Amino acid sequence: MTQYTVSSTNSHHFCLALDKRILGELNYKKWYSFNADIVLANNRKYNLESKGFWDTTIELHDGLKTLLSFRMGWEGIIIETFFGEEEQVFLLKLKGLFSNKFVLLNQDNEELMVAETIFNWRKLNFNYNIETPQNFDDSDKNSLLLLTVVHCINYYITIITAATA
Repeated sequence: MTQYTVSSTNSHHFCLALDKRILGELNYKKWYSFNADIVLANNRKYNLESKGFWDTTIELHDGLKTLLSFRMGWEGIIIETFFGEEEQVFLLKLKGLFSNKFVLLNQDNEELMVAETIFNWRKLNFNYNIETPQNFDDSDKNSLLLLTVVHCINYYITIITAATA
């Protein structure tokens, strides 16, 4: 298994690392915004933008090209990727009802990653430990997917917190 860490200096900035090597960053434009930027280690920049009247769909853009979109579903968050020729659908859901772990499943219901949320009471934000199988390669596409999953979890937590308030 490969262990990634995502650390947050505040609720606006998240940094993805593998063995202390920075792979990319997720930066929110403002507090409680669903719009964000992803900047990879090679300085390529991508935009996450909410769509629709109720911000129900969020898309990842490389310029004008949509690479990924996600929306809340009954079982969890449905993620559709459009990387190159292959289109894939994933499901991100809680591992258990009162769990702090999220699992990413592919179309064959295989577990691709587990993300554990760690709440930092002192800073009032989340850090993450992400575990992937060995065959989950360290590519820009997967770094984008991991940072988008962090955004999905933040989105999920925001939606659930707002619903219970």
